[in-house]
Amino acid sequence: MRLNADFTQRAVAFAADAVWVPSPMAGVERRMLERDGEEVARATSIVRYAAGSRFPAHRHELGEEFLVLAGTFNDERGAYPFGTYVRNPPGSSHAPFSETGCALFVKLRQFHPADGEHVVIDTGVAEWLPGIVKGIATLPLHRFGSELVCLVRYAPGTVFSRHSHPMGEEILVLDGMFEDGDDAYPAGTWLRNPPASQHQPFSLGGCLLYVKVGHLPAVTADPR
Repeated sequence: MRLNADFTQRAVAFAADAVWVPSPMAGVERRMLERDGEEVARATSIVRYAAGSRFPAHRHELGEEFLVLAGTFNDERGAYPFGTYVRNPPGSSHAPFSETGCALFVKLRQFHPADGEHVVIDTGVAEWLPGIVKGIATLPLHRFGSELVCLVRYAPGTVFSRHSHPMGEEILVLDGMFEDGDDAYPAGTWLRNPPASQHQPFSLGGCLLYVKVGHLPAVTADPR
């Protein structure tokens, strides 16, 4: 299966258009955002667990990254409540489940092979830093090589300067409304801007974003 697998193309998936697909395990569904492969695949998805659902123990050969969007996620290492950011490095394994039900933003098989750091951050208590533009605050989550992952908060009325992304940008709108002149993106929208793209983002009412930059192959592309 190939879905939004061409990194030279802009991709947008609105929550209102979501299609939920059953996983191999009862009670676990996926909203597929980006995928290249079948059951074992490079994938970006929203995954929701019904209360009491679980997956058998499995190994993440090329790593797993997730952010808990709702509820509490569990594995044999502990409980990860709403707002927890986790990176399980290449070669790690676990047996995930949810006692109460949860929703996750999940990225699979997208680690650099040398990125072996295990990360667990409670974003509810982590320190926010001022951004480079007034009205923006950032919460750094991970950096490796050119890749940077963070949460970004826009105060109402904030306008960012026009800028480019030589190695791409990926955004999940967690709260509020994000805009960039091309469209308006409410909570639940996922978008990926390709390498060499340009935009001038803003938010009239304020918003909270998951943002990843510097993780796509650099290509020659016309600015958008």
